[in-house]
Amino acid sequence: MKRLFTLLVLLGFCFSIKAQVAPDKYWVQFTDKNNTPYSINKPEEFLGERAIQRRQDYGIAIDQYDIPVNPSYLQAVAQTGATILHPSKWLNGVTVEVTNQSVLQAIQALPFVQKTRVLEDDSIKQRIKEETYFSNDFVPVSEDKMYSRAYYGMAAPQISQLNGIPLHTLGFKGQGMWIGICDGGFDYVDQHEAFQSMYEENRFLGAKDFVYKNGVVYTDSSHGTSCLGLMAANVPDKYVGTAPLASYFLCRTENVNSENVLEEYNWVSAAEYLDSLGIDVISTSLGYITFDNAQFDHVYSDLDGETCVITIGSEIACSRGILCITSAGNEGGNAFPYISAPADGKNVLTIGAVGTDGERAYFSSIGPTYDGRIKPDVMAHGYGTTVVSPGEGAYYDGSGTSFACPVLAGMATCLWQAQKELPAAEIREALRKSGNMSTPDNYYGYGIPDIMDALNTLFLEENSDFVINSVISVYPNPSNGAVDVKLEIEGKANVKVYNQIGKLLYNNTIMSDNANGLDVFLSNIGEGVYFINVVGDEKNITTKFIKY
Repeated sequence: MKRLFTLLVLLGFCFSIKAQVAPDKYWVQFTDKNNTPYSINKPEEFLGERAIQRRQDYGIAIDQYDIPVNPSYLQAVAQTGATILHPSKWLNGVTVEVTNQSVLQAIQALPFVQKTRVLEDDSIKQRIKEETYFSNDFVPVSEDKMYSRAYYGMAAPQISQLNGIPLHTLGFKGQGMWIGICDGGFDYVDQHEAFQSMYEENRFLGAKDFVYKNGVVYTDSSHGTSCLGLMAANVPDKYVGTAPLASYFLCRTENVNSENVLEEYNWVSAAEYLDSLGIDVISTSLGYITFDNAQFDHVYSDLDGETCVITIGSEIACSRGILCITSAGNEGGNAFPYISAPADGKNVLTIGAVGTDGERAYFSSIGPTYDGRIKPDVMAHGYGTTVVSPGEGAYYDGSGTSFACPVLAGMATCLWQAQKELPAAEIREALRKSGNMSTPDNYYGYGIPDIMDALNTLFLEENSDFVINSVISVYPNPSNGAVDVKLEIEGKANVKVYNQIGKLLYNNTIMSDNANGLDVFLSNIGEGVYFINVVGDEKNITTKFIKY
């Protein structure tokens, strides 16, 4: 079934989708990368500056996965008469379009071709998909709902449920972070008011179509528009997303007119491209189980985190230091209620859907994975969620884990911005730890994260050596009220407190056994990020403190 749409449970519509089949498309698997002109010693030839920096920042080695497909192999395949679509360096192959069997046979005869696999075949009779959309949630937003909330407007419930507003108040709204979105289309993004500031402030990084060669992504579907809006929208007092000041790159990987395994390969090629740009986070509101050609359907045993092509690609993306976030799926009320690919990824953060009351949406797909891991990981608002819609100033209410995914992805991006020195894996784990489920299960995962609790967890992890040394402790940190300060230094200590731009706010010499003055100062300081420097007993320590 059409996974992009089934991850978007819309109200009240019932209709049939008759997809058209493209010419035959194949995957060509190469045997090796021998004699490539590229070298891991010259990564600047195939990776952008941000991508190289990410690897350096988090101690990630540049390896054979990063080396592009051998260009001479691609040239030889093209010379057979095949149309080159998208190479994949991670999978070491290329998707091609083939018009007749003689071309395919010529490809198969090449000495460096290991195998070929049909991905779209115009001889296959597609199943006509009857898609019924449930509930009465897809309706225009009322005027009362539109203007009754301050600043975040209609989007307030999404961020409030995650306790994300204090993080924004501290100034972490995604500035300097790059988010990539893989979806089926972004109709009206280039015209909607919600994204005007993204263009005006040069935070739109670009777009690329991996479905149609040289295509334009602003057609066919508004699913990506709605998902983007949940993060990027920035219309104060009307609709503000969870990462309104981040920068965005849009990729179309899903063909909304059909359902073929080719789309999984499209996603991998897109993720490689985003990686090379230096993207920090990839948000994917897509999932795959069944296809127009039933021979490619995934079975439960495929959902083991290492079998499906899109899951393999997601795991490689995670190994490159990218935070990959995906929707769980909307099959929770069906005979096959399990998460789809790539939601089964071992290092992918999988998001289920809840309503404003925190209760799991009936459609939200469940775990475990085939190998017994808990999925989803966490939950976010995805039932009765207000989303951006095509049309001038248009907004609607809709439901689906497709929406829960970007709500959480935007917040996770801002959380990572606050602690960018930590790797993506620690951000993912902090979100799990901050969930409201005392015992995780396969319906809610770890529950609904509390972003400020997650930030506190990250601070404790970042300053673990400092805590062990017991030079200074500030508890709680982050804090929204009174704090307790303890110093463990012999004799006197000079303590200075600076704000985020380096302005000195506090400078005092205190006895190590009496930090009352510092307690009072930090308890009454305004919201913000501060740095506390302690010098004494031949020690010079600086730690970070957040007030919200």
